[in-house]
Amino acid sequence: MFESLTTKLTSVFERLGNKGRLTEADVDKALREVRMALLEADVNFRVARDLVGSVRGRVLQAEVLSSLSPGQQVVRITNEELTSLLGAGDRSLHQGPRQPSTILVVGLNGAGKTTFCAKLARHLKQAGQKPLLIAADLQRPAAIEQLRTLAGRIEAPVYEAGASTTPVRVVRDGIRRAADLGAVWAIVDTAGRFQVDDDLMEELQEVKAVSSPSEAMLVVDAMTGQDAVRAAEEFHSRIGLTGLVLTKLDGDARGGAALSISAVTGVPTKFVGTGERLDALEPFHPDRLASRVLGMGDMLTLIEKASTTIDKDQARKLEKKMRQATFDLDDFLGQLQQLRKMGPLSQILEMVPGMSRLQAQLPSDELDDGHLSRVEAIIRSMTPRERQRPEIIDGSRRRRISRGSGTTPREVNQLLGQFRQARKMMRQMSSAKGKGGRRGRFKDVMGLGL
Repeated sequence: MFESLTTKLTSVFERLGNKGRLTEADVDKALREVRMALLEADVNFRVARDLVGSVRGRVLQAEVLSSLSPGQQVVRITNEELTSLLGAGDRSLHQGPRQPSTILVVGLNGAGKTTFCAKLARHLKQAGQKPLLIAADLQRPAAIEQLRTLAGRIEAPVYEAGASTTPVRVVRDGIRRAADLGAVWAIVDTAGRFQVDDDLMEELQEVKAVSSPSEAMLVVDAMTGQDAVRAAEEFHSRIGLTGLVLTKLDGDARGGAALSISAVTGVPTKFVGTGERLDALEPFHPDRLASRVLGMGDMLTLIEKASTTIDKDQARKLEKKMRQATFDLDDFLGQLQQLRKMGPLSQILEMVPGMSRLQAQLPSDELDDGHLSRVEAIIRSMTPRERQRPEIIDGSRRRRISRGSGTTPREVNQLLGQFRQARKMMRQMSSAKGKGGRRGRFKDVMGLGL
């Protein structure tokens, strides 16, 4: 989401880094560009002004301007100030004095409330805390069915009473059911509207009164810009929010509202949604988001994702095959499947320090799931012998593989050539003489056939 903003900010900081010494004029010029980049990304103007002002005040101290690496000091200070801006409030989930604790999930239509409820239930289940989902959205057609379907995929219980009752009664009875089941959390999916109105707020106030939630969380679409900020202010003033959930951070909009909303409302962001899959939910870490925005990557999140998706036994076998120079297209396909479990490639690139610039240079069709699916289809169209010994693939075999995979012989040729490059690089990396060798492109190292 922050590709354009990240590109502009890294460009500004690179120019500063190329200067041996910084003057006040240099700092002011750079920070004017930073402020313009923030405003163009739809960051609230007061937030942009205050952030730049805080950075300027710290940078103009004598020890920063006279340091050996003033450009790096400016980046460090900007990172710290952005982290502070994003990190207001307590981001942990609070349980009530009695079980179950209730989480009231509110928001406008289209923000992703129902999907978030299922994602949160999955998150809590993985933490060993049993949830019950309460279907209290009686306004939107098929909302109950959607929640039931999503809950079935994560094997979480749902309390529903149909559309002929009232939300207040559904919530009251649902919390009782959660207590009977021994659930730790009752997650209430409430109705939304296409805009904030009195009927919606009065209904939510009644539901809140009967449920006494320990958390009242607003789900906001990060792609809606300043409208998301205004909606958050209205919800907070009427029902009192304890946390925010930013969805669609994987979108291609400017996304500056995501950087503004906590600062404007004073409500902490607790979760971010990074995709449609039910595992695409992350606890919010302001330092990690700040690093991504500034093009510094997010290795901690990348490591966490890898640790939950990569099979350690397969990794050890792969390392052995690399040392023995027996890495083949079956291994190539296995690595592709492991990587796809971690999420979209574009999001993975954002987490690698320094890769944001390269990501902007790559064609977008090389970073989508469609391209990765074509690579997988090509390999699956090969015989076991062809995967083990790709050098036997001649012209007639290429034509057969392309027909079977719905691709062209040229695409098959490209994959085979890139596989040879990846295998060569892996041999270098696994041998002592490979250390300090030529620096290949990231997409070659990943072995994705991009």
